Amino acid sequence: MDRHAIQTRPRQQMLDHSSGLKSKPEPTFDFTQNTNVTALIGKTAYLTCRVRNLGDKTVSWVRHRDIHILTAGAYTYTSDQRFQALHRQNTGHGNEWSDWTLCIKWAQERDQGIYECQISTIPIKSYQFRLNVVVPTATILGGPELYVGAGSTINLTCAIRFSSEPPAYIFWYYNENVLSYDSPRGGVSVITEKGGDVTTSWLLIQTAQPSDSGEYSCKPSNANTASIRVHVLNGERPEAMQTGTAGPILSSSCLLVSLIILYISSV
Repeated sequence: MDRHAIQTRPRQQMLDHSSGLKSKPEPTFDFTQNTNVTALIGKTAYLTCRVRNLGDKTVSWVRHRDIHILTAGAYTYTSDQRFQALHRQNTGHGNEWSDWTLCIKWAQERDQGIYECQISTIPIKSYQFRLNVVVPTATILGGPELYVGAGSTINLTCAIRFSSEPPAYIFWYYNENVLSYDSPRGGVSVITEKGGDVTTSWLLIQTAQPSDSGEYSCKPSNANTASIRVHVLNGERPEAMQTGTAGPILSSSCLLVSLIILYISSV
């Protein structure tokens, strides 16, 4: 028997055996996930990266602004104890999916920005997520200037949004002084409706007078102060004036003159 054939047969068998092996599928991301995540300030934010066919590769989370590796696999690589790696295997259909979550406790405004989920392939595969951190915000509708007619009712609406829980209290101020609901002026009332997403407070001042003009502010316990300047005008139609804009209103005499001019020009 040929000596060369004897020496090469084992190697040829190894090649034949290896050629019969199936190549492993490449890891990939679940691109249907929401990558624009919003969290309330002070609450926990979760960025979840779903990977398919990870195999022996590693998933890492990297903060984009300073290229800081926050987690790798199930381990955390930052001294900031608010960050934590969470892992859940075998998600979705079959056993090929796994979730890799970056958990950020007590989210702060400085945490918002771009975070990258990376797979340790060559070259590295990455998928970007954007974290938005929102703070409770108070807004008075119809501002910043409001014009009303004397004798009408001033109706101010303060809406508090992006709050994880309703404010403990809402104070109304008039010219930087706390508004008194039992003052001799009378006719002042507040209605507050606390909801899951929005808390609304209405300030009602009946029979408005020019002396009621000034700056009104809404101050919730957990949000910024919102302000509006109210102008109470004499001789104006209240239903037309309380619009939040300073548009002029035609008097009946001006309207009559305009109609006469139109009639003459059409003859």
